[in-house]
Amino acid sequence: MTTTDPFPGFHVQAGKAADGPYAVDITPERAGWGYSSLRVLELPPGGSHSLVTGDSEWIVLPLSGGCTVIAEGETFELHGRESVFSGVSDFVYLPRDSHAQIASGAGGRFALTGARCERRLPARYGPASAVPVELRGSGNCSRQVNNFGAAGVFECDKLIAVEVLTPGGNWSSYPPHKHDQCRPGEESELEEIYYFEIAEAHGNEGIGYQRVSPSGHGRGTDVLAEVRSGDTVLIPDGWHGPSIAAPGHDMYYLNVMAGPEEERAWLICDHPDHGWIRSTWPDQPVDPRLPLYQAPDQASAGDPR
Repeated sequence: MTTTDPFPGFHVQAGKAADGPYAVDITPERAGWGYSSLRVLELPPGGSHSLVTGDSEWIVLPLSGGCTVIAEGETFELHGRESVFSGVSDFVYLPRDSHAQIASGAGGRFALTGARCERRLPARYGPASAVPVELRGSGNCSRQVNNFGAAGVFECDKLIAVEVLTPGGNWSSYPPHKHDQCRPGEESELEEIYYFEIAEAHGNEGIGYQRVSPSGHGRGTDVLAEVRSGDTVLIPDGWHGPSIAAPGHDMYYLNVMAGPEEERAWLICDHPDHGWIRSTWPDQPVDPRLPLYQAPDQASAGDPR
C-alpha cells in the first residue's frame, strides 16, 4: 500500500517511500522542506511513464537499463548502464513547467532528481563522457564521485546531484560535514537526500551504515541507521557522515541537494572534532580498488575533499 503522507523519520526504508509507479517518491511536502525531490521510476519492458515537471527542474538518470525521453519537442536516447556499479551513465535535464514521456524497450530503473526552482532552462542531454569522475580522500576514506550534476559542472538553477561509490570496508562522507547555514563564501544551506544501493556478495544482501548528528540548527536531525538497497536518508540539517560500507559490499549512494540561496554552490563545514583527518590523507595512497570505473574517454581526477 502506498501513501503520500509525510515520513515519520529521517531514515526511510525501501518500499516505505513508494507511490504509484515510483519505488521511491520523496517530495518537499513528504520530506517537510522546501526544495529537494527524488523519485525512482521502475519500468517493465516496453513500459512508459508521463512526467509533469511542475515547479521543479529534473534530471533523468538511469540506474539500470536505458530509456527514451521525449520533452520540449526533442527525443533523447539514454544508453544507460547495467547497474550503478558497472559504469557512468548519460542523463537528460528537464525544465520546470514541462511535460516528458519516458519509455524503455528493455525496462529499467531510473532516478529522477529534482529541485524546486525559478529559472526555466532548456532541456539538454548529458553524455557519459562529459561526467567528471573524481577520487576523494585516501586510505580507508577513499571514494569515487561521479559529478554528473555538480555545481560548476552542469548548469541547473537549484539542483545539485552526484553519485558516490565507496569500496567495501571504507568510510565515505567523512569527516562529518554540514551545509545547513547560509554563510557566504563558507557554507551553503542545502537540503539533502541520500539514496542507497549496496552490492551483494556471495549471494548475500549488502548492508551499510549512515550517521547524521545534530548541529544545533534546524530540526536537530539525529540518525544512526543500517541501510540497504533502496533505502533513503533525509538530511534537512546536521553533521552527516560517515557512510560506512560493510567489508565485501561496495556502497553506492545518490546525493540530491537544493536550497534557498541564490548562488548554486556546495560549500561545507567540517565537524570540528573530526576535520583533522584530512591532514593524514596526503601521506596515504588512494585505495587501489578505485576508480571502480571511469567515464568513457575520461581520466579520473583527484580532489582532497
